[in-house]
Amino acid sequence: MTLHSAIDLLALLICSIYCTIPLFWLVVHTFIARWRTKGRRAYILILPFWTAFIAAAFLLMWPLRFAHFYTNWLAWAPAACFFLLGFSIYSAAFKSFKRTQVSGLAELEPDRHRQQLITSGIRSRVRHPIYLGHLCEIAAWCIGTGLIALYALAVVAILTGALMIRIEDRELEARFGDQYRVYRRAVPAVIPRLSL
Repeated sequence: MTLHSAIDLLALLICSIYCTIPLFWLVVHTFIARWRTKGRRAYILILPFWTAFIAAAFLLMWPLRFAHFYTNWLAWAPAACFFLLGFSIYSAAFKSFKRTQVSGLAELEPDRHRQQLITSGIRSRVRHPIYLGHLCEIAAWCIGTGLIALYALAVVAILTGALMIRIEDRELEARFGDQYRVYRRAVPAVIPRLSL
């Protein structure tokens, strides 16, 4: 196996994970009332769904694992910019979020964890910065490899992500009421507001 084909396979695996994250959260948010009755034990039931989504994405894209729009090592230069941008967005997003918020425990166990709407820092410019970070990482792999399969997975991630954000916004509105409605009107979902 060449270095190039090894990178392609690694990229396919990583993007199969990244691109199914919205599906994981769709399972969580769509059935949040049911999962809340189970608390953190819900993950025992939810994680197999995500594993199945990852496996399905990987296997569906397997025939295209070495099919490229282009192959050019120079493409890794702009890809590196997207990797760095994604990691800087993650860093900013995780500064103000606790582990319980990132993992979804605050949603699954609302009575056990402080419910706080974070609207400062990066969240004053974009409501869902972690999803923006995911998209930057997916874009980096797409640009760097030129793999057709990754671009297909990116389209799936964008479509399911848009649906998931709508469902998540409804859940956040139910939890935080008018405070979230005001925030939602003022701050864009994924494309950040760049002006002050």
